[in-house]
Amino acid sequence: MKNALVWLRRDLRLFDHAAMHHALASAGTVYFAFIFDRAILDALPPADRRVEFIFDTLTALAAELEAAGGHLLVRHDFAEKAIPELAAELGVDVVFANHDYEPAAIARDAAVGRSLRAAGRALRTFKDQVVFERDEVLTQAGQPFSVFTPYKNAWLRKLEADPSVLAPWTVEAGRFAPGRSTLPSLESLGFECSNLHQLGLGNGPQLFDAFLERIADYGVARDYPAIKGPSYLSMHLRFGTVSIRHLVRTVMTMSARGAVGEGGAVWLSELIWREFYMQILFHHPHVVDSAFKPAYDKIEWETGPEADQLFAAWCEGRTGYALVDAAMLQLNRTGYMHNRLRMVTASFLCKDLGIDWRRGEAYFALHLNDFELSSNNGGWQWASSSGCDAQPYFRIFNPVTQSQKFDPEGKFIKRYLPQLAALSAKEIHLPRNPIVEHDQARKRTLERYEVVKK
Repeated sequence: MKNALVWLRRDLRLFDHAAMHHALASAGTVYFAFIFDRAILDALPPADRRVEFIFDTLTALAAELEAAGGHLLVRHDFAEKAIPELAAELGVDVVFANHDYEPAAIARDAAVGRSLRAAGRALRTFKDQVVFERDEVLTQAGQPFSVFTPYKNAWLRKLEADPSVLAPWTVEAGRFAPGRSTLPSLESLGFECSNLHQLGLGNGPQLFDAFLERIADYGVARDYPAIKGPSYLSMHLRFGTVSIRHLVRTVMTMSARGAVGEGGAVWLSELIWREFYMQILFHHPHVVDSAFKPAYDKIEWETGPEADQLFAAWCEGRTGYALVDAAMLQLNRTGYMHNRLRMVTASFLCKDLGIDWRRGEAYFALHLNDFELSSNNGGWQWASSSGCDAQPYFRIFNPVTQSQKFDPEGKFIKRYLPQLAALSAKEIHLPRNPIVEHDQARKRTLERYEVVKK
């Protein structure tokens, strides 16, 4: 093969990169491209932090490529059109990319593949963003798992049987196509700077190194939003600025030496949850618009002007429940929300306000820096009890007791609701002008979910 093109998508790095490895092993000259896909970007607000994050990452990647003798080509267009055109322009034989598991992305790749084949070219894709994918972890009956714990156990057994899946893909720069990188400006894409640079999202590998110093405490610390407990790597996993193989390999190696405590096992479990939801989406694409459990689509959610007002209050952090409001303000101001708070706010929308989980899912999808369809959908269906291996419908988070338990001194609440700073640790958790009474809402929710039992 003379020329090849590596199509970067959600794998924005130059190390341990499957598609890049295979391209360099197969072709004499390798080009690199990223498409700001209008099919995605056209619906986003101007100050979208994710677009700015991608832009910054690509700028750094271009510099890294040029230092290694290559260059990066960036286009703003529909990917289905841009990739075949770019392949023809460069005279490449094969386009290399890494797998994506979302229905729209699968359809996009199929369309690109057809266009390339019609021109005598090919699209080859590889596993990269997960340790195990598609049909690699199945039940003994050969079916996809729908319950997490058996999936996790099978995942761990498979890894123990073949640890080579964590081996890094080598990337050697010798065959990079020389040239000058072409990047459009953020403004020419129709976007503007946000507060991204004030959020301290940092460098993915550096964040991981810092997390390893406190990973032993992760099992407990992760539940308290006022504590620096999480890894803060979710956005980097989403856009592939870190390697999942490197993360898992490092923690497994440290665990074997007894260096990560129980926290390491808990964190690994969270990474496996991510892959579990990816395989759920891949095998059950209907979950994009519908409940995993069809019976839950029969639930009658609140609609109309009053429901819209309640939804707006939830979005804007005006529910009267301090932890819920602080969490929503964190999301709106930073694009980040602590995982415990994602569960609390989602439960509140579905089971206190009686509003369709899909409305909350869409709001998170628009605002979360780390938005990943499979995880976002899986989390919302878990909270609403409509998903696979979800919490039972009668389990309804009490926003006051959650606040008392996981932000006991109100430190997180006061960060986003400074007007409550003078309140005592006891007073700060009490509802103020709540838009709904939790006990009454709980009764209505149990009635609403009766249709599921029928």
